[in-house]
Parts: sequence; structure tokens; C-alpha cells
Amino acid sequence: MTGRLQGRVALITGGTSGIGAATAALFIQEGAQVVISGRSVEKGQALVAELGNKARYFEADITDEEAIRDTVAFTCSEMGKLDILFNNAGGPVGAPIDALSQAHIDYGVKLLFSSVVLGTRYAIEPMKASGGGCIINNSSIAGLRYRQGDPLYSALKAGVTHYTRMAGIELGPFNIRVNSISPGAIATPIFWGGSARANTLSDEDNARKMAKLEQNLAKSVPLGKTGEARDIAEAALYLASDAGRFVNCHDLVVDAGRTSMFHEPT
Repeated sequence: MTGRLQGRVALITGGTSGIGAATAALFIQEGAQVVISGRSVEKGQALVAELGNKARYFEADITDEEAIRDTVAFTCSEMGKLDILFNNAGGPVGAPIDALSQAHIDYGVKLLFSSVVLGTRYAIEPMKASGGGCIINNSSIAGLRYRQGDPLYSALKAGVTHYTRMAGIELGPFNIRVNSISPGAIATPIFWGGSARANTLSDEDNARKMAKLEQNLAKSVPLGKTGEARDIAEAALYLASDAGRFVNCHDLVVDAGRTSMFHEPT
């Protein structure tokens, strides 16, 4: 099946690498026009050049409300409408629980939670004008189970998952579906400090870290293999397409069974 997003316009935050970039590529393959936003101008422009004329890049820091509003406005101006919003941007935010500061909390809330709430807020009117839409929030299994992330990150991701349900109830009457995805055991640079940290390492160092990460993650799930960014992109495609038209307020866990096999410490 192809063309599952034919004629639709998607905005993907944190779209310059990892899950965001893989989702942008898949959405375009399925017929969508896509705006990717992120802080890395060089990576954003390079990705758009690779993806072709159905892609646009908008420089934005989603910890800033004006940047979120402007990204949605750019999408509507450039593409004519907004059908799909993937609130994907994120990264590590915390510290050991006995070292957390107000600065950690403020940054974490802006990056992981406020960005979702405000992205949703500014997408509502354009989606209403189009007769409906789909909002997908990238959450995490850290919001579902202990020791899948640091305490602050985990608590904020739990907030994203619950906010998704509340938003889906509020916006359902306007034919706007709101769902989340909770990835687990997906090999991305977030495991060694996020994409910004990965950008400072040599290709050889990144490859070495990724190979070791993939081996460790494969051991942590029943399937015995590592998840890839493409796996989350496929989940997002399902939720954004007509195949997911009756799915709302749902958290789609994509973790190869990791949360099911996890045991609390005794």
C-alpha cells in the first residue's frame, strides 16, 4: 500500500535527525508534504535537500513558545494547511535525583512537556479549519516503568502520555485525534547525551557507541533485536493515516516487549 498520506501536510518537530528524520522520509514516501523543525540549520537544510521538494525546514527551538507558534504559522503559510503534527523533539533533561536543580526542572518542562502542550494549542485552529487532523506526541516507556530513564525525564514523559489522553477527549469532537507513541529499546544518540552530543563526536566514535548500544538493547527485549528509528516512523504513519482513523487517546508502545519483561527490584 502506498500513498497513505497523499495530499496531507505534516509538521515534525525535532525532525532533523533520528526518529524525526526517519518519519519525515516515510511520510513523504507516502505522499505527504512535510515541514521539519529543529535547531540544527546545517542538518535541517541537508535533510531537506535529500528529501526533495515536498520538504521544508524551519529553524526553531521548541523550548520557546514564539518559535512553536511561528513554526505552525510557517507550515500553514508555506503548505496551505496543517493535517498532522508530530511533537517529536526531546532529549535528556535530568540528573541524579539528589542533584536536581530548578534549572533542570525548568528546562525539562519546556523541552518535554510544554512543547507538546503548546504545539497542540497552536495546531488546533488550523486543524479545525481543515475539518480535523492528527496530533502524535512522542512519549517513552520511561513514563510507564521504573528505571527506563532518570526520574525527571520519566515523570515528564508520564505527563505527556496523560496529557495526550486529556487532549484527545477535548479535541475529539472537532475530528482531531491525539495519540502518543512510547518507544523503547530504540537505538538513537539520546543514550549518550542526545544528538547535540553526538554531533561533537567523530563518525568512528558514534559508530562504535551505536554498535555497543545495539548489542545491549538487543539483550534487553524478548525479540532479541534492536529497534530502529524506522520502527517508530511506521507507528507514526499508522496513527496519522486512515488506518488509524478510529484510534484516539491511545499510547502506542513500541518496545519489542521490554516493558512486559521488566521486573521491579526486590
